Order: sequence, then C-alpha cells, then structure tokens
Amino acid sequence: MSFHTGYLAVIGRPNVGKSTLTNRLVGAKVSITSRKAQTTRHRIHGILTTDECQFIFVDTPGFQIRHRNALNRLMNRSVTQTLADVDVILFVVEAGRWGEGEDEIVAMLPVDTPVLLIINKVDRLEDKVRLLPFIQEMTARFAFAEIVPISAEKGQGVADLLRTAAGYLPEGAAVFDVDDITDRSERFLAAELLREKLFRNLGEELPYGIAVEIEKFEQDGDLRRIHAAVVVDKDAHKGIVIGKGGERLKRISSDARKDMEKLFGGRVWLETWVKVKSGWADDERALKSLGYE
Repeated sequence: MSFHTGYLAVIGRPNVGKSTLTNRLVGAKVSITSRKAQTTRHRIHGILTTDECQFIFVDTPGFQIRHRNALNRLMNRSVTQTLADVDVILFVVEAGRWGEGEDEIVAMLPVDTPVLLIINKVDRLEDKVRLLPFIQEMTARFAFAEIVPISAEKGQGVADLLRTAAGYLPEGAAVFDVDDITDRSERFLAAELLREKLFRNLGEELPYGIAVEIEKFEQDGDLRRIHAAVVVDKDAHKGIVIGKGGERLKRISSDARKDMEKLFGGRVWLETWVKVKSGWADDERALKSLGYE
C-alpha cells in the first residue's frame, strides 16, 4: 500500500477554532488557545502520522482586517505565504456565521489547491435545521472540494475530516519521524504556553501589547530551567501583569509551568519577570528579536 504525506493549511478569521482543531487533529497541545483574537501569531506545524499517511497541519494566525500594525502585517503575510506552499487548505468557519474577514480570505484562495470548508462549532447551533441552508450558501461562495461539519471542541466529525483530507494528500514518504507531533522547539513551545496563560488571565486589551521572550533555556536530565521575560508595551502595564504582591504573575507562571511539565514529560523550573519594550508590535527589528518573521 502506498504512503501519502502532505501539508495542510488551517486558515480562517480569528476565533473560529483553528488552534483547537489543530490540537484535536494532532492529539496533543501544539497550538495555544484562548477566546481572544491574535492568540496564534506564528505558523505552527502539528504532525499526525498513521499507517497510511503523514498529515502536517500548518496552524496559521487569524487573518486580520482591522489591525494593521507591523505585527499584524507579518501575521497576514504568514497566511498568504502558507497558502502558496501547501497541498490542501482547511478553511475553518463558524457554523451559521459569515463575515467580512471570510470574503477577504475567499479572494485569496488558490484555484489549483483543494480547499475543504470546515464548518466548526456545529454543537453550538441551537437550531440544527439552520445548518443545511448555511451549507448551501457556502457552495455558492466558492468551489470547495468538500464541506465537513465538525465540533473541534467536542471531537465530533474530526475522524471524518481526517478520512476526507487523506484522499487529497500526494503520494510520498514521511517528512518527520512517526513520534513527532510538531517541528517547533521546546523553547518556542514554552514561550507560547506562557503567553497563553497571560492571554487567559489578563484583561481584554492588554494581551495585544504582550509578548514572551525566553532568555535562557537549560536542560539537566528531566529538569528544564527556563528564564522568561514578559514583554509589555508601556510601563503602566507592568503592574497589571504582576498584580498585587506579585500574585497574578505567580499564578500565571504556575499554570504555565504545569502545562510545560505535561507537554515536555519532565520537571520545569520557571522564572518570569516583566520588562518594557515600547512600540515593539510596530517595530520590525523588535519583532524579529522576539521570533516573529
């Protein structure tokens, strides 16, 4: 039996569940999640290898149409570059919802790459009768190769999605080892897990001016010593992150450390502090130093 390997872009506007779907498909937490837009800022490869296929899922940032600073321009560029480099596109939308951002994405879709429309969050539709006319509306918007309703959060329809996507993968040898779940380093994943906890524990506006910089990552046996700086845009934000008596940052760091230990399979000693880099999100040199490309 021949083996098939391919890259599958997971694209869509912010908050449609792309990272939740990527994690569900891979079976491990390789992409961070929160209810806030901009949670995913990098292209992240999640890898699933079966007896017949190797799926390399490329989780992309949500395509931005409102914010146009340097960070968002880089994230949008990441989406457009990914579309040109993959074998299959998984275009994720929310059941019953179609907005301006989706129209912009449709305009970017290549005509020579199979596009599967993934209708996510079907479990949240109070009236399931609405799903059929929504699917009919979608078929009029673009020539999708397949339309697959799912709930990434509940796992509904995900096995069907894998079977469907497998039929579009080209024949070829595996690119990664059978046990690999991502191509990202532990250093990168540590920064992402800490950033996730910041997003989840802070207010609505502050996270967009926050980044994480791993200044030192050392491993001694199964112990990892990680020194991480939380980068904020303004001096006034330091106190918000740290919290009264340092309690908020302690809680954030503790939650992040537990997730790191679970993902890395070993003990983690995590030290965190806060520093100010004014205007970093609109400074391409600062973005590069923080790992944004």
